[in-house]
Amino acid sequence: MRFSEGTQGRVFVLSLDDGETVPEVIEGFAREKGVVSGYCILIGGAKRGSRMVVGDKDDGIKPSASLFFELDGMHEILGIGTLFPDEEDAPVLHMHVSAGRAGKSRTGCSRPGIKVWEISEVILVELERAGGMRVKNHATGISRLTF
Repeated sequence: MRFSEGTQGRVFVLSLDDGETVPEVIEGFAREKGVVSGYCILIGGAKRGSRMVVGDKDDGIKPSASLFFELDGMHEILGIGTLFPDEEDAPVLHMHVSAGRAGKSRTGCSRPGIKVWEISEVILVELERAGGMRVKNHATGISRLTF
């Protein structure tokens, strides 16, 4: 285990619009406001066609081969994630989302794109002096948070 210590900075409340896509809209907002690292909570709705990574096709194969799931209709969503820069200092959101509809749910990573249905809300809390960077391991294809 590795760790870093920081403090909480600014707190932003975002109201996302119909059709906006997570993680792009959160990463773009972070760039605009100069948020280097943080954590966020998401609540709202996702449109049909939103996609998530729901695991790896075979956990013994390298590089990693993601398994994707596409939502087949509007889903209620709840997500939590961290925001840290990549090796080019661009903010990268790692958010896992649980999406439910008609008593069934799926949980996965939002990286392929969650499209907002009507409205979603995000609370983004900036972390100051936390350090950290997402560094890609080329053997596995996975970016890992390092300090």
